[in-house]
Amino acid sequence: MSFAELQVCAVEAADAAGGVCVVRCIGGVARAGQVYAVGELRIGLRHIERYGRAVGFFDAGHVAKVHLTGSVVALLAGGQVLTYVPPDGHALAELEAWLATGPPLLEEPHPEQLRSLATSRMQDEELPDGVRLRWGRVALAALDRADRSEERPYVRSYLLQRFGPGGDGDPERDPAALCRDVLALFELTPAQAAEQAPGWRDLPRPAILRLRRIKNLLRCTEPARPYLAATDPLAMAVDAWAAVRPGLP
Repeated sequence: MSFAELQVCAVEAADAAGGVCVVRCIGGVARAGQVYAVGELRIGLRHIERYGRAVGFFDAGHVAKVHLTGSVVALLAGGQVLTYVPPDGHALAELEAWLATGPPLLEEPHPEQLRSLATSRMQDEELPDGVRLRWGRVALAALDRADRSEERPYVRSYLLQRFGPGGDGDPERDPAALCRDVLALFELTPAQAAEQAPGWRDLPRPAILRLRRIKNLLRCTEPARPYLAATDPLAMAVDAWAAVRPGLP
C-alpha cells in the first residue's frame, strides 16, 4: 500500500487560482490529477515537471516542480506536508486493514500525519457517525504506533462526548474504563495535588508541568462522569479530583 505525500521545498508563484511549488515526494507515488489535503483544504496536482519536461508521476526521494490548483497554495510554507486524498475522499478501509497487520508505521503515511488526518476526519460532521467512529479508532491506533499513547484519553473523551458509550461493546467508549485509565496516569493523590496547588508558582518546573498535565487530563473524564453511579468508588475518585482541578496551574 502506498500513500503519496509531498513536502514543500519552496513556493515559486501563487495567486487565487493556485501556484507553482518545488516539492519532494516523501512517500508513495505522486501523479498528475491527484488531490492532496492541507488540513481541511484541498489542492489539485495539475502538472509535474522534472528537469524541464512534463512527466506523469514521480516517486519517493525525488524532487519536482508541480503546478497546483487552489487558493491555499499561497499559504504554503517550506516543510509543510501534503497528503494524497483518494478519489472517494478517504482510504479508511485500506488504513484499517494496514493498521490491523501489526508492524510499526515506518513507511507512509508517517504516524503524525496519519493521526492528524484521522482526527480531522473523526471531527468532520459531514461524514456519517459510523465512519467518524472508525476514523477515531484509526487515530487511536496512530497514537499507539507513534508512541504517544498518553494522548489517547483526549480522543476517547471526544468519541464518548460526541457518540455516547459504546453500546456495541466498544471499550474505547467505556466511561468507567476511560476514568480508570486517566486516573492511573497520575503520580499524585488528590490530597497531594491540593497541597501543592496554592504555591504552584514556587514549585520546580517539572512539578508545575506535572500539575498542569493532571489538570488537562482531568478534562477527559468530564464526559464520562455522568455515566458513573454516585456511590461508585470510581465516581468518588473522579469527584475528588474535580474539586482540586480549579486550583491547578
